Amino acid sequence: MSGNLFNGLFWLLVLVFLSWWIACLCFFPYVVVSVLTPCLPALKPLSDILLKGVSFPFMCSDNMVNQRSYNSY
Repeated sequence: MSGNLFNGLFWLLVLVFLSWWIACLCFFPYVVVSVLTPCLPALKPLSDILLKGVSFPFMCSDNMVNQRSYNSY
């Protein structure tokens, strides 16, 4: 039980102190790159990486609610 509580607290700290900043930094470049990706298919890997950065807060909150361990990323 305490391990699950620790996992929830870990993901809460990552969510509050790290994930929102990453999502904010990835948001605008993702919008620009995602618009250009149909014209320049070589940008698809960059678009995928930026999308993971934008969705990082969702992943943190999902892991926090389900109390998954840190290696579930």
